[in-house]
Amino acid sequence: MLLDLQNLFSDNQAITSGTVISENTVNFGKNDISFAPVIIQATSDFSNLTSLTAEIQTSNNAAFSTPVTLLSSTLTLENLKAGAKFPISYLPKGNLGYVRLAYTVTGNAETTGKITAGVVASDEAGYHEIQDF
Repeated sequence: MLLDLQNLFSDNQAITSGTVISENTVNFGKNDISFAPVIIQATSDFSNLTSLTAEIQTSNNAAFSTPVTLLSSTLTLENLKAGAKFPISYLPKGNLGYVRLAYTVTGNAETTGKITAGVVASDEAGYHEIQDF
């Protein structure tokens, strides 16, 4: 996996309580970015929460005055160890221009868990070809 700063949502970002917004927003413009590979990975063990939901959100403005959730996934505490990845492999269709992540903590406030997330050069499955039918 190759990450670059221009396409990084979270860089070892601490996740604490409530809803935490990714430290970065990426401006993709109103292009179809579906099938762009993405990774959302725990970089340290989580220790206190019950579960964590990661949402891919989009908006037509950088302030995210009306965010739209495109996709979400939830992992429980026992699955949130360093190296654990959310089962979201690609950005979904529906980009309105700006994209960010929102992390929602359920249960107790978190003290140790961190996330790195972003668009990557390729997915772990390797090369694949998208065909028009």
